[in-house]
Amino acid sequence: MRVIFMGTPDFSVPVLDALVAAGHELAAVYCQPPRPAGRGKKDRPTPVHARAEALGLEVRHPASLKGAGAQAEFAALNADVAVVVAYGLILPQAVLDAPRHGCLNIHASLLPRWRGAAPIHRAIMAGDTETGICIMQMEAGLDTGPVLLREATAIGADETTGDLHDRLSAMGARLIVEALARLGTLTPEPQSDEGVTYAAKIDKAEAAIDWTRPAAEIDRQIRGLSPFPGAWTLIGGERVKCLASTLAGGQGKPGVTLDDALTVACGDGALRIARLQRAGRAAQDTATALRGMAVAKGMQLGE
Repeated sequence: MRVIFMGTPDFSVPVLDALVAAGHELAAVYCQPPRPAGRGKKDRPTPVHARAEALGLEVRHPASLKGAGAQAEFAALNADVAVVVAYGLILPQAVLDAPRHGCLNIHASLLPRWRGAAPIHRAIMAGDTETGICIMQMEAGLDTGPVLLREATAIGADETTGDLHDRLSAMGARLIVEALARLGTLTPEPQSDEGVTYAAKIDKAEAAIDWTRPAAEIDRQIRGLSPFPGAWTLIGGERVKCLASTLAGGQGKPGVTLDDALTVACGDGALRIARLQRAGRAAQDTATALRGMAVAKGMQLGE
């Protein structure tokens, strides 16, 4: 098929690769414009931009698709279908209607649960035991379109957003190839009006750890915000990101270490920080990081 691909971050790259490997003709790749990054604040192309150029594909990165000119350029590609995954711009109706088979979105949740921007983070933070991928026919509403294909997967007890992100990206790549192969024979399934939840974009204010909360909630916060933006606490006055954790036995004053291996008492129960990242340093497992940190039993975290 003649396909327009629309995506921006790392999550989208395996999908682009899968479409190329399946033999589809990529008419153009749309992504977000390069933005300043790094210490020099030089414009850096997005992961999809970089991968598409490496594949020799035409890349377009309009700041908006609301203008008649941008919409006409999109329509002129004469595509059979557009595949959209974590693109980052709202698609006007004229864009949704331009390809012969419309626009298909790869969404990382079991719709209608977790419509919106951060479904992977929110599923883990809420304590969901499963999530999945939906291939959805796009319409004007926010992730409201009928579902063509869906597949569920369990969320592991110690799984982080980073872990789940990679699994769902691969799953989405596989399912969109299947959906395109079966296009025309799949029956769109309207989403239920029951069970609708919204996955709001993660606010950095959600990243500070409140040790008075139950250990299970803090564990979900740590895993759900790992690797970005990273739940954090103060250890000896130093702001440290906590990137992995496990529930542990013990009880004590919230935020106080119960041993010298960063097992921390919470409002109810305790957890052990399994991986952390100090400012300006690479992430490390806790045992390695503690060789260069003074952490002892009875230390108060968060202040």
